[in-house]
Amino acid sequence: MGKKIKKEVEPPPKDVFDPLTIESKKAATVVLMLNSPEEEILAKACEAIYKFALKGEENKATLLELGAVEPLTKLLTHEDKIVRRNATMIFGILSSNSDVKKLLRELDVMSSVIAQLSPEEEVVIHEFASLCLANMSVEYTGKVQIFEHGGLEPLIRLLSSPDPDVKKNSIECIYNLVQDFQCRTTLQELNAIPPMLELLKSEYPIIQLLALKTLNVITNDKESRTMLRENQGLDQLIKIIDTKELNDLHIEALSVIANCLEDMETMTLIQQTGGLKKLLAFAENSTIPDIQKNAAKAITKAAYDAENRKLFHELEVEKCLVTLLGSESDGTKIAASQAISAMSENSSSKDFFNTQGIPQLVQLLKSDNEEVREAAALALANLTTCNPVNANAAAEADGIDPLISILSSKRDGAIANAATVLTNMAMQEPLRASIQGRDIMHALLGPLRSDNPVVQSKAAFTVAATACDVEARTGLRNCGGLEPLVELLYSKNDEVRRHASWAVMVCASEEPMAVELCRLGAIDILEEINLSVRRKNKFSEAAYNKLLNNNLSLKYSQTGCLLSNNIISDGFYDYGRINPGTKLLPLKELCFQEPSDQRAVLLINSKASDNSPPPSMDDKSSDVGYGRSISSSSSLRRESREKTNFRISTGFGSPTEERTEPASGRNTVASKSATKEKGPRKGRGKKEEEKLKEEEEVLAAPKLTGESSDKEWFPPPDPEFCIYVYEATKSILPITNVKEQIEVLAKYVAEKMGGKIAKDKLPDFSWELHISELKVQLKSNVIPIGYIKKGIFYHRALLFKALADKIGLGCSLVRGEYGRAWNEVKLVNESRKGLTRGLPLPEVYIVDLMFHPGALLKLQSREADLYRFL
Repeated sequence: MGKKIKKEVEPPPKDVFDPLTIESKKAATVVLMLNSPEEEILAKACEAIYKFALKGEENKATLLELGAVEPLTKLLTHEDKIVRRNATMIFGILSSNSDVKKLLRELDVMSSVIAQLSPEEEVVIHEFASLCLANMSVEYTGKVQIFEHGGLEPLIRLLSSPDPDVKKNSIECIYNLVQDFQCRTTLQELNAIPPMLELLKSEYPIIQLLALKTLNVITNDKESRTMLRENQGLDQLIKIIDTKELNDLHIEALSVIANCLEDMETMTLIQQTGGLKKLLAFAENSTIPDIQKNAAKAITKAAYDAENRKLFHELEVEKCLVTLLGSESDGTKIAASQAISAMSENSSSKDFFNTQGIPQLVQLLKSDNEEVREAAALALANLTTCNPVNANAAAEADGIDPLISILSSKRDGAIANAATVLTNMAMQEPLRASIQGRDIMHALLGPLRSDNPVVQSKAAFTVAATACDVEARTGLRNCGGLEPLVELLYSKNDEVRRHASWAVMVCASEEPMAVELCRLGAIDILEEINLSVRRKNKFSEAAYNKLLNNNLSLKYSQTGCLLSNNIISDGFYDYGRINPGTKLLPLKELCFQEPSDQRAVLLINSKASDNSPPPSMDDKSSDVGYGRSISSSSSLRRESREKTNFRISTGFGSPTEERTEPASGRNTVASKSATKEKGPRKGRGKKEEEKLKEEEEVLAAPKLTGESSDKEWFPPPDPEFCIYVYEATKSILPITNVKEQIEVLAKYVAEKMGGKIAKDKLPDFSWELHISELKVQLKSNVIPIGYIKKGIFYHRALLFKALADKIGLGCSLVRGEYGRAWNEVKLVNESRKGLTRGLPLPEVYIVDLMFHPGALLKLQSREADLYRFL
């Protein structure tokens, strides 16, 4: 055999790099390897980074700082399956870091991640790609990117994956996405309900829970509820509730059922299959607060439908809800109260809660939890609306005090609900009196000043319901409630404006309140509101008319007309015509003004002064003014004072008795001292002069010190007008014929105002000089009507109206142009019969007080008749 020859080993090529095994203990080095062109190195580097990222949040932040994210995004689309898989796994882990998520949104890698969900990819890639999307979908921008890149469809497909992790990640991502309405709409188109219902059968509780949470969101839409019902989803939900071992899912299952019960078809289906009865029994018997709460919420949602309420009532749901009110959980109490609120729309349920429910709700009004108090007040508000029996039941359960205390709550809803209950109670007089006795007006100040329109509206409505008597209105005024009430008239909210107008209308029921409201600007804003077609309402118009009718001085100045039912009372004054938007000064302020060339203000006042008689106007040296100091008191000591004082105190005097023309004055210290002088006049020495000087100083003191009080001031007396009232009453009331009464009164008024005046002699009737003299003597522009002895049209018409109102003779007062005014009366013409009932029809006549006192002119064409008459 020949000898074997050993072959020589060929040396490696010079241009090939010898294999090198590298061990790196630095993450930075591995990150650099992500840029390698070799698949093996890339795969190993990704594997190492994956393990490093799994160890904690700090490592994820480190990788971000080292710049690992950008090269990794390129590897998501790498040709090598292993490299692509490892890169996807890294992003599944890294995407839980908020900074990484922010960078991924900026790099716009969503399409690359969604591409990994394709059916051709491995389950592992599906798992981590879906995990990455689940993490990214937590924030709104991530949701938008996933939806816009078509991620919803592959995620729904993966709900049927055999891998539980893929299912869990996919349903979690879908749950986050469906928070947006647009995603929910697309979900219905993709028929996502069936695979979700399949997840309820999963052996993993987290998957079942996420599926229920997602169903809870999407079943807020009617289409999804229909799909759930058509796919027998209700049976599965009821089955979950029936299974005690699935008690961790009961709360969410109840939430889904609650949504479904909003549809009558679903409600009927559950009721027919016995599921509704199971649901109520389950809620009543459960000891888990959240389950009870969700069951009550389910009842609440369903009870918004009338047919559902009827079904619930047949199943005696009221007993279940009353039981839930006694729960120790505040959440359950709130939910049960809300359910009672919804069920109270059913009249039979309302009656049931009268004895069982209302006492428990009143107790909840005293809870420390504001939400509980709000929910209980809401239930009581609905139960007492249009139901006096329930309102009485709430009051009998001592509900008034806690309701009033809630008016100072920090929760607007609680305040609005409590105000509603109080309003419902106040519709009954006994309860209203009880509410008024608890200082309700002061408690309403806060709500009236609220910024919340609902609270403002309810508070104003409560004022309208409770301010039905003088004491309540006075209480509102004294506590400063009128100012915020008037402010609400400026509201842009229609309901606030309407209820505020209603309250103002109620408050303006007597003259002092009407005057105060006008002072606060109510009349101006109501006038403005009523000029607007959009803003006005029937209450704003009624409030405006009520204010004017209870402030006749303002009404006559603004409108120039007082109707027969506008009865002039003491304190009325005719200022003359004022322009819209101009404020009418109060009488007190007008009395304190110095005389001027302005039109005289005519005052009606039949109240006699008990303190002093007015001085005689024959005494030209008299220097008496309203509320100002008196320079000479000699006129107070005239002998004629005794005669005048008798007339004032008794209210009348003999028609034939000689009278003086008195001037008006205040009730002052000087006037009191003057009344003490009843005996013969004695000689005056220095002592008397000093006494008079002291009296003048006392009179001047209030003005100098500024000390004056509304209670100490009252309008100037008018003794002559008191006499007019007595004489008119004595001589006219016995007359039975109305026409004759009018004629006699007209002649009487003309006699007191200068007698009959011929038309051609009217320019010579020097009434202006007479009025000017009165202004100077009274030191005021305000002249009591009885002082005027030379009066023309508007003086006589006012006196006629004032006397006619005192004796109950109906007439109106109309202001014309150029100092004209007249009275209109209605007389029945027996010759004319009504068309329907055969009753006599009244005709309107104008009363002549100037040219032919007592003559009546039938009013047919106002313009023509007035021209001829005046």
